[in-house]
Amino acid sequence: MMSRRGSVSVLLGAWLMATATTALALPSSFPTGTTYYDPERAYNGFVLFPGGDRKTHLIDMNGNEVHRWDYESFPPIPLSADQAGGEKGHLLVQLARAEKLPEHASPGNGLTNASVAEVNWDGDVKWQWGSRQDPVYQHHDMRRLPNGNNLVMTAEMRELNGFDYPIIENGIEEVDDEGRVVWAWKSGDHLDEMGFSDAGLRALKDSEDPDFLHLNTAVPVGPNRWYDAGDERFAPDNILVNSRNANVTFIVDRQSGEIVWRIGPDLPALQLNGKLGRPVDQTVGSHDVHLIPEGLPGAGNLLIFDNQGNAGFPPSKQGFFSSSRVIEVNPSSGKIVWQYTGNMSGRSPYTFYSSFISSARRLPNGNTLIDEGQDGRLFQVTPEGEIVWEYVSPFFGKSMPSDDYVTNQVYRAQLVDYDWAPDGTPHEETAVMPDCDIYVAAPGCHPGEPGE
Repeated sequence: MMSRRGSVSVLLGAWLMATATTALALPSSFPTGTTYYDPERAYNGFVLFPGGDRKTHLIDMNGNEVHRWDYESFPPIPLSADQAGGEKGHLLVQLARAEKLPEHASPGNGLTNASVAEVNWDGDVKWQWGSRQDPVYQHHDMRRLPNGNNLVMTAEMRELNGFDYPIIENGIEEVDDEGRVVWAWKSGDHLDEMGFSDAGLRALKDSEDPDFLHLNTAVPVGPNRWYDAGDERFAPDNILVNSRNANVTFIVDRQSGEIVWRIGPDLPALQLNGKLGRPVDQTVGSHDVHLIPEGLPGAGNLLIFDNQGNAGFPPSKQGFFSSSRVIEVNPSSGKIVWQYTGNMSGRSPYTFYSSFISSARRLPNGNTLIDEGQDGRLFQVTPEGEIVWEYVSPFFGKSMPSDDYVTNQVYRAQLVDYDWAPDGTPHEETAVMPDCDIYVAAPGCHPGEPGE
């Protein structure tokens, strides 16, 4: 009689042969859904994320889909009831793709995105900016501001002095509820403030990459202890920005438009498992950079998903095996005060890796929700790095209609409290253990020990 492990191997082999010509056709982890869950140690709530199927999903900790919006999200931004006229379950989403795509358009640079909107729990549009005929090309980030306006990252083609080719201009715009732009900032006007060396700037221009900055974060700094102590660079309404391709994170002064604080682009060589308290070392292609909000453990520190993908001018050196990490950085001292790497969960560092997209969010109990985006793997770790919840997205689709492959990638994942959703929205909190006879390296299993 064939063992369970043998039958899984045969089935998996047949599946692989049947799909061998289709790149990214399979998840890198099996099975999908919630693979491990310790309700006593996890921070429990709903998890919101965009799926590979170009829809927005809300799941409980057991992986049950409790709601779905038939809209793409780049990313979905949950709005509080205070931000949505007292109603629960509102989101900012991508409403539609453009009818005509400009040159260089791809989902990753925003030139496919026509419009953004606020939608309610039922998917009804409550506010909209842009249309398929008059696209605004939003990408990577948007936020509802305290004054009710929306902060939106945009893209457009632009001729820029010093470049022999048109560039993709990454902009940040504040838009009121009538769709009027009341404040704007263009990254191309501030290249000389981003800290590039002469050699770096030459490499940037010689790359002939129109998306050489590829900004992926634009968020208000928010209330923080640094500003309260007198550091005006961290004024709550200033904008924290991250450039994935140039390896630089900076703060834009809302009044002057100048860059008043930055980390990168050139930092000391990476020490993947170096001692805490060291100066921040080289980040590469990072995502979801933000100051941890007040009221959460580590408030005021930067949380960064450091992909360690291919980025930089010139490109940062890569090791034989690439490994991602999450780092928490004191922005005043520039030192790393906490980090997560794969070996903290009892695995080889290179088993935790996403070369692009991804996110990390601090939770009220001190845990951190991590999205290993390229493989659609979401997991929650304790401060010591122990995995207490793991989920692999089962939602597959094509990023572009012309693609010949499907993916379950997740751009960003966020946990929302149960009361964010309308009253009566169901949820389950039942412990999940993997079958350790088959998935010997899964969270909750120890290699060589049988499952319960």
